[in-house]
Amino acid sequence: MTRFSRSGMARATELTRSGNLAEATALINSMLRAKDAPSDDVTAHAGIADKDVIEGTFTPAGTPPGTPAGDPQPKRPARTRYKGLRETLRSIAAGGMPQKGVVIPAPLDLPAGAQFLSLIHDGPQGSRDYRLYVPARRVDGPRPLIVMLHGCTQSPEDFAAGTGMNALAEEAGYLVAWPAQPQGANAQKCWNWFRPEDQARDRGEPAVIAGIIRDILRDHTADASRVYVAGLSAGGAAAAIMGAAYPDLIAAVGVHSGLPVGGAQDVMSAFSTMRNGPSGKERPSSVPVIVFHGLADRTVHPDNGTAVIAQTLRVHKGLKRVRNPGTSDQGRSYRHACHDDKTGRSIAEHWEIEGAGHAWSGGQPGGSYTDPKGPDASREMLRFFAQHRQVQ
Repeated sequence: MTRFSRSGMARATELTRSGNLAEATALINSMLRAKDAPSDDVTAHAGIADKDVIEGTFTPAGTPPGTPAGDPQPKRPARTRYKGLRETLRSIAAGGMPQKGVVIPAPLDLPAGAQFLSLIHDGPQGSRDYRLYVPARRVDGPRPLIVMLHGCTQSPEDFAAGTGMNALAEEAGYLVAWPAQPQGANAQKCWNWFRPEDQARDRGEPAVIAGIIRDILRDHTADASRVYVAGLSAGGAAAAIMGAAYPDLIAAVGVHSGLPVGGAQDVMSAFSTMRNGPSGKERPSSVPVIVFHGLADRTVHPDNGTAVIAQTLRVHKGLKRVRNPGTSDQGRSYRHACHDDKTGRSIAEHWEIEGAGHAWSGGQPGGSYTDPKGPDASREMLRFFAQHRQVQ
């Protein structure tokens, strides 16, 4: 890819975040044409013709990162459609979510005795509103906690309606926290997964989310050894960051349609990672992870899910890989691979769903970005989380 100037990159980032996509597109194209660049193809380094970018077609090449040696190359859709430059910039401005308007979810139907509290965290790194679901079901001892990080343009209420996680938490007796990303932090209410200042411990948004967790551990009967974080798209990338930054606080993570930790450092690298998959600069992570990704996802390349799994496998050696392909009740075929330790506990799980796009698998139609036909990601994440706890 053509080398960009720091000032040009900074200006393109500023224009994208502020929503001036036409100006950002023109600036990036002008930088790409500079020096010896033969065209305005932002993916020339990957061998993708400009015609393919404009018409929105691209056939991925090579084995996805993290595929063990000797395994057959996973099949991909013959031709996966990708966006042109301006539309992809719009997605990056949204942190990885296409814009389809705001969905106003139906009021949540709470069981008698359950609570859906509206709370505020205020700490040194900033403040955030969040919702906390407290189930009516009584349990012995402190409750496990799941933190759910929504995607762009979504709200906690929308995400709760779409994933159905509160209903599952009621069955299992879990607390569920739903942090809200305000427009003041990102114009499209996205977690800023691609900024270095939001990728490290005790800084930026990871510190804010960790602060919410600590507030709940302090103020509610929550189990510090069983804290989990899951998210969709930009929220999935932020969940992966939380696991890498706080392995002493987070017992396991769930990443749906997300990206690996360190896969981007600015808008342009985010653009490349979303379209083509990661560049290999992502960082290892020791926290157990379950990944869901649609193989027809045209917003975040499915190889990003493979890379999230690879980050964990780099740390955990000697795992046994078990394949469990299947078909959901609604007809979606999927590939399911478990990486188990010697006790049979799953350390990493990868769900690749045929025909699914950028949406929560098995989600409810009352929320945005859901695919009701897929296997139930919420239920499978809850099952996966139940295997893991911190050693206090």
